[in-house]
Amino acid sequence: MKKKVLSVLMAGVMTSALLIGCGSSAPAAAPAEEAAPAEEAVEEAAPAEEAAVEAPEINADATGEIKVWVADNVVDFTNKRVADFMEANPEFAGFTVTVEPVGEGDAASNMITDVEAGADIFTFAQDQIARLVSAGALEEVAPQNAAAIKAENDPGSVAAATVGDTLYAYPLTSDNGYFLYYDKSVVTDPSDLDAILADCEAAGKNFYMEINSGWYQTAFFFGTGCTLAYDTDNEGNFTAANVDYASDQGLVAMKEIIKLASSPAFQNGSAAGEATNLAAIVDGTWDSGTLQEVFGDNYACAKLPSFVGSDGKTYQLSGFGGFKLLGVKPQTDEDKLNACDALAAFLAGEETQSLRYEAVGWGPSNLNAQQSDAVKSDVALSALAEQLAFTIPQGQYPGDYWSLATGLGDDVIQGNLTVDSSDDDIMKALQTFQDTCISYAK
Repeated sequence: MKKKVLSVLMAGVMTSALLIGCGSSAPAAAPAEEAAPAEEAVEEAAPAEEAAVEAPEINADATGEIKVWVADNVVDFTNKRVADFMEANPEFAGFTVTVEPVGEGDAASNMITDVEAGADIFTFAQDQIARLVSAGALEEVAPQNAAAIKAENDPGSVAAATVGDTLYAYPLTSDNGYFLYYDKSVVTDPSDLDAILADCEAAGKNFYMEINSGWYQTAFFFGTGCTLAYDTDNEGNFTAANVDYASDQGLVAMKEIIKLASSPAFQNGSAAGEATNLAAIVDGTWDSGTLQEVFGDNYACAKLPSFVGSDGKTYQLSGFGGFKLLGVKPQTDEDKLNACDALAAFLAGEETQSLRYEAVGWGPSNLNAQQSDAVKSDVALSALAEQLAFTIPQGQYPGDYWSLATGLGDDVIQGNLTVDSSDDDIMKALQTFQDTCISYAK
């Protein structure tokens, strides 16, 4: 079925972004062997020409039911924006839109389980896109509209919405990354990991980071220049693994993780609500409210710190950047597909992203929305923006990777790898990890 073009006007964008990701190293956008160390992978958004799109041909008598899945905390907001869309686009008056509370954590699994019964439009985390494409749960964005969407949003979010060379989703946010929250009455230098730990130890306070998580753990390995990425084909199948943890750079990263875990101030975790005696934590924007309550007037945020590795060199902690995306399910009815496309573009557009930030604090991926005074004055989003310049957009990873990474971190937490372990023993653990990662793409 040939896809029609959206009835949405895409405006031009500014050349700089508050929240900018590294699109070049995302497996979905480019071969992973092209990935550079995070600090070298930052792309600057190019000036965008005005991207006009044509209006679709609409059957005046078209009717249908459109089901939309969004997180519970944005159901009311989305209902309001749907009403705004219908008022502005009377050609879709024959369609009834129902918004249901299915968050991005569950939407992908539900869609894959039963595509036909799933939503017509749904939000999901970018790491699920390959599974959704493989399951036939995502309609590709019309090629005629891809240039406009790429121009409107930051490069990291666009890379996250891409599988192979095809754009499959509309970027919604660039706010799913991690950075440092700290108590500024305790931590005097948030830029240096050793200094943070020293301050925490002196104050008898805790520093939290989840080293047995495949998400947070990459901060060390990507920071030293390691690669861990998978190539996928246009159907979302894993075709190759590109990983070099069993290397000199990987050894430096692993030894720093072990050193961190040896500090009496260290606590493994990333949930602010479960942290105790807290002075610093590596966490994301979703916990900003909790941490403002915990730290009060001493609440502060910063990009992740740097560290001096076992080789005497200084490295900036890196890690994954994440994004929320909006997908449209393939449709057999051309009129319904046009309606879904137009509504999805509206819900992912500049105005809606700005209003959504004001309503629930989701950090926009839209370049113009990122330049608003409200977004730029948000302390947590500002720290994340600075950190995202050093991160790699999270691509597609096999499900087994996450449990494997947990095991690597658990070897440290359980004392199987310590500061007294030999380089050979540490390298052996990294080689096993690397070989297993590679096996997932065979």
